[in-house]
Amino acid sequence: MKAAKRNSPTNTQKAEKADKTAMVALEEARMVLPGIQALFGFQLIAAFNESFRQLEPPEQMLHFAALILVAIAIAIIMTPAAYHRLVERGSISDFFVELASWLIAAAMLPLMIALCIEVYVVGRVIVHQQWICVATSAFLSIVLAGLWYVFPFTMRRFRRDD
Repeated sequence: MKAAKRNSPTNTQKAEKADKTAMVALEEARMVLPGIQALFGFQLIAAFNESFRQLEPPEQMLHFAALILVAIAIAIIMTPAAYHRLVERGSISDFFVELASWLIAAAMLPLMIALCIEVYVVGRVIVHQQWICVATSAFLSIVLAGLWYVFPFTMRRFRRDD
């Protein structure tokens, strides 16, 4: 019984692990955020471009929808930092670690949809063939969903089985 106690993690070890995990989650958000913000900036500029005005109104609305989705992704990905600053106030809880991980993963969904919409809209300007744009966007959605969700969840299941 003493050996089991000796091998079990102490509260200090658990706190250190939570701190490291939280810092990794916040760093992940910091890595993704500049790319999303750059995309948002380009989306804003596009509306003032002459080519944008040549798009049909439904395609302009698709661009607007993608813009909103990127703004939502930015809001979601920034939430862990805001929560940590306002609620945790420098401490780290297990809840925060779970929340941050979940929010980062959740932010990828509106980002994925926005990217696929933007590829469709830009394709309409360049290629002019709707079926090619739809097919390309569909392919991109499969690739992104596979890399961002299917692959990680599959690997998590395999790692649990070990």
